[in-house]
Amino acid sequence: MMKSMTAFSRAERTIESMEIRVEVRSYNSRYLDLVLRIPQSYIALEEKIKALVSEKVTRGRIEIKLHIKDDSEEACVFEVNETKAAAYHQALLRLKAMFGFDTGISLELLAGVGGIIKPAETDTDIEKRWTDIRDCISEALDELNAMRKKEGEFIAGDFITRLAYIEDSMNEIEAKAGDLLFHYQERLKERIEALTRGITEIDPSRIAQEAAFLADRSDISEEILRARSHIRQFRSIMDSEETPGRKLNFLLQEFNREFNTMGSKSGNADVSHIIVALKSELEKIREQVQNIE
Repeated sequence: MMKSMTAFSRAERTIESMEIRVEVRSYNSRYLDLVLRIPQSYIALEEKIKALVSEKVTRGRIEIKLHIKDDSEEACVFEVNETKAAAYHQALLRLKAMFGFDTGISLELLAGVGGIIKPAETDTDIEKRWTDIRDCISEALDELNAMRKKEGEFIAGDFITRLAYIEDSMNEIEAKAGDLLFHYQERLKERIEALTRGITEIDPSRIAQEAAFLADRSDISEEILRARSHIRQFRSIMDSEETPGRKLNFLLQEFNREFNTMGSKSGNADVSHIIVALKSELEKIREQVQNIE
C-alpha cells in the first residue's frame, strides 16, 4: 500500500472542563523522526505518545502539537510567594525613603513582578486523562494516514502510466536492437568503401564475421530482460501491503544501471535517443518515490 509522507490533520475533543486539540504534520524523511510539542505538565506522556505514533506510522518526520486547556477547579489554583512579595515591598519602601517619593505602592505593581503570583503545582491525574488524550491523538493520526493514503493513490496512478511508457519503450528498443547485425554490416561496408574508394574488394564473409563480433559486444538482450523484470517487481512492490518507499528507491537505481549499460553498449542512435527519454522518466519517478513512505 502506497502512502505519501506529506500530510496534515487535526482533532479536537472536549471532556467536562478540559479541551484537547491535536495538530499533526508529516514531511519527507528517510526514517521515523518524531517532534513533540506538549504542555510541560503533561511531559510524562511523551514516551506513550511516541509509542502510539510508532504503531500507526513507519516513516517520515512527524510533528505533533498537543494543546490542552483545563478549566477545572484544580487547574485554576494560584499560589502567592509571600516571602518574595514582602521582600520586594520592603525594597520599594527603601527606594521611596532614599529618593523622597510620596507615591503609594500599588497592588498592580507588586502583582506584576514575576514569580510572586503563579499557578499552583497540583497533582494532575495524568493516567486518568491519558485515555482521552490518546483517543484524540489516535483520531488525528488516523486522519493523517487517510490523507497520506489518498495522496499515495494519486502517485501510484502516475507510476502506472510511466511504467507503461517504459514498457512500450523497452519493446521498441528490443525491436531496434534486433537489427544490430545488419546495422553493423552496412556500417562496415560504408567505412571500407570510404577508405578504399572501391579499389580493394573485401571478403563478404569477413565483413559478416566482424559485424557479428561488434553485434555481440553491443548485445543488450540481458539488460532488456533485467529491466523488464524490474518493471514487474516495481508493480509487485506497489501492490504489496508493506511500506514500499525504500525498496522502490533501490529498484530505481537498478533501472538506471541497466539503462546506462544499454546506452554505452548500443551503437544505434535511435536506441540511444529512446534511452535518454527513459532516463528522464526515471528521474520523474525518483522525485515522486522520495515522498513515499
